[in-house]
Amino acid sequence: MKKIAVFCASRMPEEDIYRKEAINLGNYLVDNNIAMVYGGAKIGIMGLIADTMLSKNGTVIGVMPTILSDKEILHPNLTESYPVDSMHERKAKMMDLADAFIAFPGGCGTMEEIFEVITWNQIGLHNKPYGFINVDGVFDGLKQYFNDASEKGFIDPTMKKRILIEDSVALFFKKFKFNN
Repeated sequence: MKKIAVFCASRMPEEDIYRKEAINLGNYLVDNNIAMVYGGAKIGIMGLIADTMLSKNGTVIGVMPTILSDKEILHPNLTESYPVDSMHERKAKMMDLADAFIAFPGGCGTMEEIFEVITWNQIGLHNKPYGFINVDGVFDGLKQYFNDASEKGFIDPTMKKRILIEDSVALFFKKFKFNN
């Protein structure tokens, strides 16, 4: 079974498009026998994707620092759960467990996590695919940043080509490929 780490929000925006695409992502992963590795929360977009997958007997693996699980946000029905001591350990564990990475809309934590994945890829610590699902244009500014940084020579053009950004779950998985 392939495993994809999903970085996303522990909050839920009011716009229905985020709920719809979160459910689409959960359904796609289950329907394609792909496990989700994620932050382990029962709240926000994180919780919705997990609930969607668990309702269809999908595999959902949570990795959560004890400081957060002690606040009772750990999802109680996970297939597997890994308690860790810190956010640094969380990212390292998710990196080890996952075959690929997706950034779904979220806040600063989501950005920090996916940028570490990109950076680790650039310096050769992994060769796993990654990308962004750009629901409602939330990552449009990031697309512009990647284009500008590449044009100015801050990002190698070969590395920029590896950064997949698509506007929906359906479009994303039409182009996304696991490394074999």
